[in-house]
Amino acid sequence: MPSRCLAAVLAVALAVPAASPGHAQTRKPTAKETAAIRACAEKNKDDLDEVERQCLFKLVADPCTETEEGKSNVGTASCFRVEQGIWDALLNANFNALRDDLDTGQKAKLRDMQRAWIAYRDTTCAFYYVKIQGTMAGPMTSACLARETARGAVLLDFMRRL
Repeated sequence: MPSRCLAAVLAVALAVPAASPGHAQTRKPTAKETAAIRACAEKNKDDLDEVERQCLFKLVADPCTETEEGKSNVGTASCFRVEQGIWDALLNANFNALRDDLDTGQKAKLRDMQRAWIAYRDTTCAFYYVKIQGTMAGPMTSACLARETARGAVLLDFMRRL
């Protein structure tokens, strides 16, 4: 009997991470959503605060959370992940454009900077689970990842234009 209990506990423990909000299925952003964020980021490219006020969450995540699917905690987290996907693609484009303008030594420093930034973003946003330990941790973590990814995308674009 104890081995059956252990097997049941292990089965539940292994199933929980797969069902957590961080692993929920996320739809792909639409071309319209992607274009809206890209246009807004371009329009406000010289002012990070304005990018956050005008572009972050207002164009994709917030409207998504008003849909039937977006009203649950899992749905809200998914909405933020859709937006993060757009910012992540922009971040990668900005990273590649910046890298293309650098010499070999600068490219190595850029790579190191980006690796450190990814660790910072992921560690900072993961802290929501440590601190909150509740159902809101999923949406808050996803919002943090989207926000920090947007900030990184804008910073890389700014550096490219220096």
